[in-house]
Amino acid sequence: MSLSSRIFLTAALLGTLVALPCAAQSAKSPEAMEASLRNRLNEAAKDPKLTETLLKSGQKVAAFCANCHGQSGNSTSPDIPNLAGQNPVYLLVQLRKFTDGSRRNEFMEGMIKALSTDEKAGVVLFYNRQQALRHPVTNPTLAAKGKVLFNKNCFRCHGENGLGGENFARIAGQQTTYLQRTLQRYRSGDGVRMDPLMAANTKQLTNEDIDAVVAYVASL
Repeated sequence: MSLSSRIFLTAALLGTLVALPCAAQSAKSPEAMEASLRNRLNEAAKDPKLTETLLKSGQKVAAFCANCHGQSGNSTSPDIPNLAGQNPVYLLVQLRKFTDGSRRNEFMEGMIKALSTDEKAGVVLFYNRQQALRHPVTNPTLAAKGKVLFNKNCFRCHGENGLGGENFARIAGQQTTYLQRTLQRYRSGDGVRMDPLMAANTKQLTNEDIDAVVAYVASL
């Protein structure tokens, strides 16, 4: 069965799967899945041939993901995140979070269930190697305010240039509406994607402050 067929079939059956007893679920827990992926990435770091094989597999998966996340991981929709340039470990942690319910998206959950370990490892390596595209500054005054707020609240975790790392997302060049909604949800505490550090750093931000931060980091 082709990759796209497996993904569509698994997504369609997701509602049934989540209703089944735990014993009928995948033998691997989300934590075991993450550990397996980390091991595969470590193996690839020492083996150029394995890296090449995983990248080819990941490119095939990314061709399907392009329907939402765009070619080479640069989304064409302002409310769907870019994946290009993200740290591969950060991305595989997000895969685990979709699996354990820390992040929720019915289609993403179904798609991840359909992927093999090598397909997951390959796609995070593929996206890491893609070039993220920055957004042009359309409001210099707003972006300048955003830079001040970024340097006060964000750079310690996300880096001076917004490139992130294994534990923190790359936000440089990220999609504007996606960033706005994400920051607003952290501030309000809505949804399942909770983070005490993000909540603390967004608590005092107004909507205009958030718009300013987004204008700045999207241009990085």
